[in-house]
Amino acid sequence: MSEIIIQAEALEKQFMKQKAVKDANFTVTEGMICGLIGPNGAGKTTIMKMLGGLVIPTGGSIKLFGGTSEEEHAKARSRMSFIIETPYAKEKMTARENLEKQRIQKGIPDKKRVDEVLELVGLANTGRKPVKAFSLGMRQRLGIANALLTKPEVMILDEPTNGLDPQGIVEIRELLLKLNREEHITIVISSHILSELSLLCTDYIFINKGEIEQALSAEELKRLCKEYYLVDTDNNALAAAVLQDKLGITQFDVDKDGSIHLYERLDDIRTISRTLFENGIIPTGLALHEANLEKYYMNMVGGEQDV
Repeated sequence: MSEIIIQAEALEKQFMKQKAVKDANFTVTEGMICGLIGPNGAGKTTIMKMLGGLVIPTGGSIKLFGGTSEEEHAKARSRMSFIIETPYAKEKMTARENLEKQRIQKGIPDKKRVDEVLELVGLANTGRKPVKAFSLGMRQRLGIANALLTKPEVMILDEPTNGLDPQGIVEIRELLLKLNREEHITIVISSHILSELSLLCTDYIFINKGEIEQALSAEELKRLCKEYYLVDTDNNALAAAVLQDKLGITQFDVDKDGSIHLYERLDDIRTISRTLFENGIIPTGLALHEANLEKYYMNMVGGEQDV
């Protein structure tokens, strides 16, 4: 069973009279790429700052690698890296010079580590090019390289693709996948762009107006966002048996209210309806649901959001 890296229970943060985060409960386990998703101002950055110790919670608790005390948190955070603000770098210095300066400041004795992280993030061949000549995507990769110097087990990234062009977004996505799969780094990443995170994340935490709306694995979200027919009858239990026994249909789920989510033979709904009727079952509702991630997200948070 994977180790629990982060566990928040009834987590809250109040600024003056406004609660930025309300009664948040979530868990991040080893190996995840966990997307913290919500519209701008939803509370994503506040949660990340609380995880990093930059903001003190006004309620609830945080466990990092199982620890809850300040001493345990400090020890746990030495195993983590955080990119919450825009990564800082000296404009006139090269990528190597910036990272060498950071290596010394962080007390990292391994001089080879700078070369290793430059190779990891794809900046090994930038030579004498100063940071002021870097694209925004290159700057983000340099920030990630800096975060990698300490060989973190966990990375917390706040909107790392914000403002990037499509090519830059792809580059950061591929880099994060590489770090997760090859370096075995657990990643928590925030964004309001669900369509991008859907290509990256293994798990999702949806937040809106400071509240956790839902926590789902990628597989669970994929099932919820799959096109299906919602089938209701006067006897749903019998209908499910008929679908399986008479038509050989196995790709369906039975919801809590008894209705059937049918994922198979969607172009043959007349045959399905006729077969149900011939077996003494009266269909009372047949509706096609053409769901996708963006629609699911907007239905959850309500209204039009940036997706």
